[in-house]
Amino acid sequence: MNDVGMKKSLPRALMSERETKEYNRKICELMSILLNIAPDFIDIEAVTEISRDCGVSVEYSYAQTLAAVCGLDTLGRDRKFFTNYFLPMVNRLDDADFVCEPYYKNIEVPDIKLGNWRLGHGTLKAGEAFVCGDFLVPEDGRLIPQIGFFEREYTYPAAFENEREWMTLMPNEIVTTRPAVRDATGRVLTFGLGLGYFAYEASEKESVESVTVVELRRDAAELFNKYILPQFPKREKIKVICGDAFEFADEKMKDGEYDFVFCDIWHDASDGRGLYLRMKEYEKKFPSAKFSYWLEDTINCYLDKELWE
Repeated sequence: MNDVGMKKSLPRALMSERETKEYNRKICELMSILLNIAPDFIDIEAVTEISRDCGVSVEYSYAQTLAAVCGLDTLGRDRKFFTNYFLPMVNRLDDADFVCEPYYKNIEVPDIKLGNWRLGHGTLKAGEAFVCGDFLVPEDGRLIPQIGFFEREYTYPAAFENEREWMTLMPNEIVTTRPAVRDATGRVLTFGLGLGYFAYEASEKESVESVTVVELRRDAAELFNKYILPQFPKREKIKVICGDAFEFADEKMKDGEYDFVFCDIWHDASDGRGLYLRMKEYEKKFPSAKFSYWLEDTINCYLDKELWE
């Protein structure tokens, strides 16, 4: 699973299968509401004060505060839910682990706009909740989102389409792209450009011969080619093609032409399920290539009815 959740122990109180599925649905619903409506609701100074006064970890204090925001009684009726989900869900992250990323350190993303696309920056407030990895799914069938927070403000590069964040260098994007970077080798094809984070990391590998990027949105490709790609040390390895991923796979891609294919054409797991299933069909057509998909673990959790029904 993701390298956030695997680093922690999993508190657990016994639950029935029915309770587990009920709680799986409930935790996803609560976190969806929180992250979309009030991710910065928690006061990190208050969390730190509670941690100090009560002699508990900052993560425990944050989990308690998060549960309170969701209206839970962590010492009474909701204690089992809190223990099984909120405690293994919350991750206190150190921004130093992310700002040391080569892309973050070496690439300057300007604030500039072209058409409906804009390059710029976003900010996470101290204590603001955000997704920081794929679902954690222990053997007992729990479906545990991974929610992170920083104790100080974190600024990150971002690409916006119609002022909606499409691609960022937030921890979730870094953590969930690492498996594809690790496996990339030979002649690499990636569907989806974003800020070029995957292309940058893959091109830096000695085992990667070339990186071909297929990007649907022309303005996004133009901004990347003009302002970001020239900063890449191994930019000669990278070629950007403007086009539709599925049309490219149908009409221009040949088996044996690429060794590794990374698909990142969805905004998040919720809108990626159909595109993921459609793209999976191309594995049969191109058996010589190894395919990898952004957020595949989380998408498969959504597709696995046994976790919900």
